[in-house]
Amino acid sequence: MFRGKKFLFMALSLVLVVALAACSGSNSGGNKGSAESSGGQSQSASASKGEGGVDTSKFVKISYLVLGDKPTNGQFEKVFEKVNQLMREKINAELEWKWIEWADWQTKYNLTLASGEAIDLITIATDWLDTWNNAQRGAFMNIDDLLPTFAPRTWESIPPEDWDESKFNGKIVLIPENDFTQWVNHGIYYRGDWAKEAGINEPIKDFETLGKYFQYVKDNKQGVVPWDTQSGGVGPYIGFAQSYTDMLELPIGTGYLPVFHAKSYDEKYTATSPIFDDVFLKMATMTKEWADKGYWREDVLNYKGDTRSLLRAGLTAADQHHTQTYASLRVNMDKDQPGSELLMFPFSRTRGNLPELSITHGGTSVGAHSKNPERALMAYDLIRNDKEIYQLINFGLEGVQYEIKDGKRVLPDGYDEARDAYYSDFWGGRVDRFEIPSDTVWDGISTLYEEYDGYKEPYPYGRFIFDKSKIDAELTANSQVTGELGPAIVWGKAGDPAKAVEEFRAKLKAAGYDKAVEEIQRQLDEFKKLVEG
Repeated sequence: MFRGKKFLFMALSLVLVVALAACSGSNSGGNKGSAESSGGQSQSASASKGEGGVDTSKFVKISYLVLGDKPTNGQFEKVFEKVNQLMREKINAELEWKWIEWADWQTKYNLTLASGEAIDLITIATDWLDTWNNAQRGAFMNIDDLLPTFAPRTWESIPPEDWDESKFNGKIVLIPENDFTQWVNHGIYYRGDWAKEAGINEPIKDFETLGKYFQYVKDNKQGVVPWDTQSGGVGPYIGFAQSYTDMLELPIGTGYLPVFHAKSYDEKYTATSPIFDDVFLKMATMTKEWADKGYWREDVLNYKGDTRSLLRAGLTAADQHHTQTYASLRVNMDKDQPGSELLMFPFSRTRGNLPELSITHGGTSVGAHSKNPERALMAYDLIRNDKEIYQLINFGLEGVQYEIKDGKRVLPDGYDEARDAYYSDFWGGRVDRFEIPSDTVWDGISTLYEEYDGYKEPYPYGRFIFDKSKIDAELTANSQVTGELGPAIVWGKAGDPAKAVEEFRAKLKAAGYDKAVEEIQRQLDEFKKLVEG
């Protein structure tokens, strides 16, 4: 869904929001040099005053917390050598990326924020990185008074209504990624060529037709797993909730499965759960049938293989993730499996259930213990508004990581993935105006965008700041239950579906589900008063 430069293409991301209890503890490695003065550094004469006449005579290093696995081929360092040359010239500062790697990232991220470490800039997301709970724990600095002076271009470019969604207790604690077009609604990818062979000539729009496709593959494609997958994914659960109900996932994390939803867009202030709806038993029954038919491997609960690579190798017939991934994967499949015509069944297609994505699905905060918040905001203002710095951080070095051909980024001749690949995992302030179209993005993706635009609804929970303090224990206990019993039910390995669902519901009740949903409803009622006056 396009908002142009002022609006974000949004869709409900069913990437799991993990709610974790506040943790205390020491940081094991420390933040070496983060936001500390570094003696002996020279600066240009222009840098002594910096942009806007701000005094930048003291050289500082600015840390930026990002999520991702740190690159190991040396290209990141080469790109940032150029980035920091520009940073020194403009504001007499350098950027230092601080990586939270994907292994146990939920725990590591929250522990880092709870440690009191002097981090300057922090990647945030209100719908999957527990931002509001971290704000309640005092992890972020109020930046209302700092933004106009130290990030003036960012301050002026973001409209008041978007700043309103960036406030905690009436104060701005984050900068939203509100000017970047993306779709992160989930669905199933499947091969169009094999679907046609199966007699499926229209785009798949429900799980029943998807099952017909899988059975055809099982019967006719020797050595191919219809849907090779890992049990960490929850595609059947989020798919059924979106395809067969009007429920909207609430930004309240409960581990493996997002338990708490709103009833519908029309009843968006009424708390409920797909798990206590008939749809959950319907899903469990279907996945048990699919598991028995061999639509995925027998050891799905323990399998850790790279299923996307298997799709590209022609060894599985399906994959599951969101639209942005599909846009690139289609190009890869056209090369790896010519004629495969990879298609996507977005879960929203069944009944048009598609809220937009929050503008705070990505963003940046200033750490509460930052020693140089003013310079940190100046650095952020450059990242977001200086074209050269932005494109270096997001795309790398022209001539090494990419070349421009016919207005698109293409790989240079002689490009070697292991040697030349670069990424920064910067999701804290991307903007459409500096993006360079890539030949790795399928030109036909606009067809899906147009479909979504036909039934999207505005995201209703951008200003919903959930306070879990009164039910922290219950949410933690519910998260433990979803992690213990959820995977086996979702992937049809829990025995009799009816008995498994009954046990699951009983354990959630014993873990405090009723108390939790009562408190969530109370807060939704208060939120309704705030929104509707």
